[in-house]
Amino acid sequence: MRKASRREAPAKVNLALDILGRRPDGYHELRSVMQTVSLCDTVELREGESGFSLLAEGFALPEGKKTLEQQAAEAFFAHLGRRLPPLAVRLTKRTPAYAGLGGGSADVAALLRLLRDAYAPEMTDDTLEAIGAEAGSDMPFCLRGGTALAEGRGEILTDLPALPDCFLVLCKPPFPIPTPTLFARADSVDIRNRPDIPGMRAALEAGDLEGVAARVGNVFEELLPPEYGEVFTIRDALREAGAMGASMSGSGPTVFGLFRGEDDARAAAERLGCRWRETFLARPVGKLS
Repeated sequence: MRKASRREAPAKVNLALDILGRRPDGYHELRSVMQTVSLCDTVELREGESGFSLLAEGFALPEGKKTLEQQAAEAFFAHLGRRLPPLAVRLTKRTPAYAGLGGGSADVAALLRLLRDAYAPEMTDDTLEAIGAEAGSDMPFCLRGGTALAEGRGEILTDLPALPDCFLVLCKPPFPIPTPTLFARADSVDIRNRPDIPGMRAALEAGDLEGVAARVGNVFEELLPPEYGEVFTIRDALREAGAMGASMSGSGPTVFGLFRGEDDARAAAERLGCRWRETFLARPVGKLS
């Protein structure tokens, strides 16, 4: 690899997310319809001088421990039976962190694709997804992209027909939500409102955007403690601004709304952006190559 190479790292939303219960291994069994969107970071890879270095513009890196990027790079070269060469990685962050949008996983997925391009172009997608799964449950989807049903811990993927052309407004309130807290509540709360995932699959197969929008939903919303009620304020604001459907993504706190037309979506983004700074206009993205 003689010169720097770069890839975009698209974020994701969960069009529908259900928790089926705790597994014997301590993880939770999930079922989710996931969608890649155009909001993205940029990942750049070049040869380094020594070791593994990571520079993240617009994001504070954790101190005193290996980043997921380094762990994934080490797993990649361990699979090849090689030592980790000197590498320098630069992230340009646009996707909010700790937002339910898979930004960190998307960055690692983009890095793995760059490593494959440079060092193992013959590696299959299945192998790359298996390496990614070692770093996180979202990683296989972030490597594949498009529209997919995710099951198991999120690593078992079934490709679905593409989400019909539309626009998404993403709005993040100014706080994180601890994911372990919500999973712990899932073990003690009787969830009553579950998304209609079979109906959403049927709507996708029919190319029915209204049918998809009518079925967006996330059981984590039912598990939110009262102090995170601003999530519902945003959800209601998106609906009032004309969203066909609106729901929290992942374990939050970002809420997305689906819009058929760009003008309505842009107007909604401007309206919500006056109150919530981290508001973004996006479009669906197909499978990644």
